[in-house]
Amino acid sequence: MTERTVLAGKDKLTSTSLLSDQRGVVSLEMPAVVFFLMTFLLLPLADLAVAGFQFVSAWGALRNFGQYLQYNPPPDVTNTSGWKSRVLAKADPRFPINNLQVVVDGSIKYYSYATTVTLSPMVLGPPLGVLCTANPCSFTMLYSERFQ
Repeated sequence: MTERTVLAGKDKLTSTSLLSDQRGVVSLEMPAVVFFLMTFLLLPLADLAVAGFQFVSAWGALRNFGQYLQYNPPPDVTNTSGWKSRVLAKADPRFPINNLQVVVDGSIKYYSYATTVTLSPMVLGPPLGVLCTANPCSFTMLYSERFQ
């Protein structure tokens, strides 16, 4: 295989081999690069993004429930059984409220409750164990807020 080149005004023929001809190599390397980027970069980032959205949504549900409780306090802080069942029905169904307590400490009164966030990571779960060691895994988020 020969190729005509122009070097410093001289016209001469040079021989090239298939190994020295690098045209089209990117078409062979591109699938490997795309596979590497998708597997080791984008899927873990997607796991982190999904986990972040889940935690932000759960925290928002906890805060919204706290705001609802601020406007609907219990009529009697010593007997809250009927009040609890009414207000728990108003919680976000995606993040059910666990362990709702009305705590009275002298003149300070506050609510304390929790919800559970469940994650199912694609890459960062088992066996890597970066986000969680079991698939799916659950995390409990606690929240408390003062009232009166």
